[in-house]
Amino acid sequence: MAETKPGVIYILTNPSFPEYVKIGYADDIDKRLQQLNRSECIPFAFRVYATYEVSSRLSDLKIHGIIDKLNPNLRSIDRFNGQKRVREFYAMSPEDAYSILAAIAEIHGCEDKLKLVPPSEEQVEAENTAEDIKAQKKERLAPFSFSICQIPVGATIEYYNRSDEKSGLTCTVVDDHNVEFEGKKWSLSALATMLSGSKWGVAGPRYFKYNGEWLNDIRARLGV
Repeated sequence: MAETKPGVIYILTNPSFPEYVKIGYADDIDKRLQQLNRSECIPFAFRVYATYEVSSRLSDLKIHGIIDKLNPNLRSIDRFNGQKRVREFYAMSPEDAYSILAAIAEIHGCEDKLKLVPPSEEQVEAENTAEDIKAQKKERLAPFSFSICQIPVGATIEYYNRSDEKSGLTCTVVDDHNVEFEGKKWSLSALATMLSGSKWGVAGPRYFKYNGEWLNDIRARLGV
């Protein structure tokens, strides 16, 4: 008799909708990913954030039940053509979803069955692209300015990009919307695009820090 191959409860993320995670079960997680990513209706691919190896099918339904009881408003539920659709998507961070699986694994003494999957370079790039698209939309609706973030003219700000050797370069604020770098005046977005080597425009405030704090974080903290 052939040995039964265990499946996994998975946590998937997708830059197309960062507010949600998908929690489900698969006998073969690679095959499940291929099925999901075959669709041309989503701009970015799903990636595996974590897996929890289980020995029985439909174990994910128990996880769904736990989450639904904790907060029934987290699950994605809508109506289409008069039919109610209850999805495997939950409005929570992948970290929170992982903590639920980690607690279950600890209770059952199965911590070795739980695996956090680091993203590939390609997946990190996709997530960064999605963040840039979101930030650029915000910039169009409410352009960044140094004065609203209480950053004075003459202040030094630092360019930073985890995948870029140019990180650590500094520039100087010259007016409410521009900086000076190597004797030339730039907007934040233009300078960030040039330094990062991006083929597409990027949202400048995502790539600069002032006194060690991201410009976007300063803006969010001040509520402007």
